[in-house]
Amino acid sequence: MAGSDKRDGISMDRLIALAARALSAGDVLTALKLVALRTDPPALALRGIVMARLGDLPRARALLRDAARAFGTDDAVALARCRLALAEIALVARDPGRPVQALGAVRATLAAHGDHANAAHAGYLQARYRLLTGHLDAAGQALDAVDVAALPPASLAGYRLVEAGIAMRRIRAAPARAALILAAEAARAAGIPALIAEVDRAKQLFDAPAACAVGSRGQQWLRLDAVEALLASDALIVDTGRHLVRAGTIRLSLAGRPVLLALARALAEGWPGAVPRETLIARAFGGREADETHRARLRVEIGRLRALIRPLARLRATTRGFVLMPSAAGTVTVLVPPVDGAHGDVLALLSDGEAWSTSALAGALGVSPRTVQRALEVLARLGKVERCGRGRACRWMAPTVPGFPTSLLLPAEGPNG
Repeated sequence: MAGSDKRDGISMDRLIALAARALSAGDVLTALKLVALRTDPPALALRGIVMARLGDLPRARALLRDAARAFGTDDAVALARCRLALAEIALVARDPGRPVQALGAVRATLAAHGDHANAAHAGYLQARYRLLTGHLDAAGQALDAVDVAALPPASLAGYRLVEAGIAMRRIRAAPARAALILAAEAARAAGIPALIAEVDRAKQLFDAPAACAVGSRGQQWLRLDAVEALLASDALIVDTGRHLVRAGTIRLSLAGRPVLLALARALAEGWPGAVPRETLIARAFGGREADETHRARLRVEIGRLRALIRPLARLRATTRGFVLMPSAAGTVTVLVPPVDGAHGDVLALLSDGEAWSTSALAGALGVSPRTVQRALEVLARLGKVERCGRGRACRWMAPTVPGFPTSLLLPAEGPNG
């Protein structure tokens, strides 16, 4: 350590404290100037976080790994703080792996040594990762375990954004709105312009259309509160985003059955009229001309769909096609996510505006990397996604769509204690 050295009458440890304070205020360039020429472990750690906030993630990783090696196992707290920063960088880079898997041990170490702020931050990052991968119950449990009172304003803003994200994915408008209000308050308290902008983007996402309702009255874009009201109604809904047919409290899953989902959607969009067999064949099988083979297959699949949705509706055959007849009084609606069409599940993950690896997408979707790669290649040809990097460093993104939470929120005082 360089505690006894001086620079213009200021102790080197004092420079570390000043740099950490500058980081807390969002002044990354001042922080960098204060530690740019130092090679001791605390300075390396602070420079690593500075480089991460400036967007140079490879350099940030290298500096933090150097700092971790220099701290060694003799300084368990400093080592844990470096690993915490590396985990957050891994989340931002959408390449979680070991750094994120180590968050549980990092959190335990920090809590055991009384660093409650960074321990709480580690818990928030665990929740953020589980939200990112769609494990909403696990994300909620991780948030419940966080000591909210120990979070500094910047981390608290991120915590509230994750809270809002869970509520939005569960289609609960009021809790999502309340969490975003609290996130804005925490961001203003932190006084970090980038974080305030991050919360503003999340609010814009909340205010944007959450789904499109397609029915007898045409298409209508719905905000989250309108989607919530629709789901609470007595309407028969074909939910293409969640692969469900639902009405009231009854939900019938069509997950893993794309042909039945396509048929249900076509029948719902054609309600209250009959949908011709040729249309159903084209929608379900992609057949341009309906031959006897297609007709035979359609009869089989209609039989399967009829049996599956019997608790909610009947399918009546007509001379030309089939009619969907809901059991209860009410309308029939198709609920379509904003990102619809082929490979919409991949686009939905990429819609947070950050870069993902193919393997991370495959893990989140529960499919093979090759399946995801084929989808990405199609989407790239259509101009809906962009490639970043090559080989193992290749990442994919849909940069025009805002998402949250993405900014680095690590408490600046963490690296050196």
